[in-house]
Order: sequence, then C-alpha cells, then structure tokens
Amino acid sequence: MVGANAMEIFLHLEKSNCRECGEKTCLAFAGAVFRGTRRIGECPRLNGAALAKFAADEESLQDRTVELAEYIAEMKRKLTRLDFAATAGLIGAKMSGETLQVPVLGKLFGVRGDGTFVTDLHLIPWVVVPLLEYIVNCPGTPVTGEWISFREIPGGREKYALFKKRGEDVLRELADRYTDFFDDIIHMFDGRAVDKQFEADVSVVLLPLPLVPMMICYWKPDEGMASSLNIFFDKSAGANIGVDSAFSLGTGIAQMLGKLATHHGF
Repeated sequence: MVGANAMEIFLHLEKSNCRECGEKTCLAFAGAVFRGTRRIGECPRLNGAALAKFAADEESLQDRTVELAEYIAEMKRKLTRLDFAATAGLIGAKMSGETLQVPVLGKLFGVRGDGTFVTDLHLIPWVVVPLLEYIVNCPGTPVTGEWISFREIPGGREKYALFKKRGEDVLRELADRYTDFFDDIIHMFDGRAVDKQFEADVSVVLLPLPLVPMMICYWKPDEGMASSLNIFFDKSAGANIGVDSAFSLGTGIAQMLGKLATHHGF
C-alpha cells in the first residue's frame, strides 16, 4: 500500500480510464493499490516522476516494517525479564496461571512469560506496540481524573496536526454521519457515557489500557457552526504510556472504526 488514501494515489494517475491495467476506472485502480491488491507500477501510463516517488515510498514502508518487527522483538525480550506478578499489580492487570492478562478496550489480552500472546484480538501494531510499552515501561502512575488534550501530553504539540487528521477528524465525520455512533462504540469497546465535559453534547470514556482512560467529546453542529470532536487523555498518560503510544491508540481506534463504517456501516 502506498499513499495515505486512495484519492492521494488517484491524483498521480493519468485519469483517462484507459482500462489497460484491467480495472474499469483509474479510481478503481487507485483503490486496489491502496488496499494492496495491485502495485502502482502496473499502471502503464504512470509517468517516471510519479513512479519514482511511489517506489521510494514502498521502499520506505518496507524499511519501517522491518524496524517495527525488530522493535517488537526487542520489547518481547524485555518482557521475558519481568516479574509478572509484580507487574500485574503495578499496571492494573491480573494473573491467570502463568499468563499476564491486560484488559484492552474491554477485551483480555494475555501475554506469557516467553513473550507469546494469548488473545482473540487481531495482533495489529496500534494495539501491540502500546501494550508492550505499557507492560514494560508503565510506572503505575495513578489516574488523576484531570483531562488534557493530546497536545498537552509532553511531545504532543508537534504531533497534534497529524493526530487531529488521523484521529479526531475521522471520528467527527463518523459521528456526523451515524446517529448511533457513540452507543455503538460504548457497546463495542465496553465504554461508558459520562456527564458532559467541556460543554460537549456527548462525552464517552473508553479504557484502551487499565491506567489510560481516553475521553471522546463531541459538539453537534449548531446555528451555522460546524460540528467538533476532541480526544482527551488523563493527565497521567504522559507518564504511563507516553505521547507515541497515545498517538497510536487514538488514531488506531479512529482508523479501525472508519474501516468498519466503510465496509459494514454502524
């Protein structure tokens, strides 16, 4: 997959709908490339500059994939040196025999002493990496009950524009489109509605990890004003998971819900 979305790929195509690639339209081809079922080089009319750009993107993606695998392997090695019973008490997890069980969005995610996982959840990076970081590095800082925006987490200001684009904006569009959106995510992720915060119309709290509550606040459109949505974390998030894991959790949840809505609706 190259490009942030199918439209970004489409912008680099000739848009003649020549069908020489076998797809009915250039947009259909762009969608296939984005999903990973076709390669961008299969477009016979792609110019050299665009082809070079996407080739570099693909090489960069392969490098990042290797780096991610190496990082996960290193975190698993660190995990095998932990005292699981002590860690469970520190991070709000529990032991089941020799397995450390950590609640992740209402589902139990088990980890054995050898670093293998015991779970029905898909092993996707935006879950696995923050989870490993949490188990290995979380100091067990108590939840404060004080909500802060993503950009208030140390290091969050520099990353906020992308967090907003991939996380908050995606959730806002879903909330605008689906009237039962918040009821659905409460049911899916064992979340809970809370008293309206920051004068929002809807406030919902999810628990991606035991000591990492996340609150979604939504303001409905009103009198010519567009809707708005923000994601908040407890003030302890910076200590318990750090800005990179907070970014992964917030944007990962949003992207997953976006894909569910595209394929199945709510």
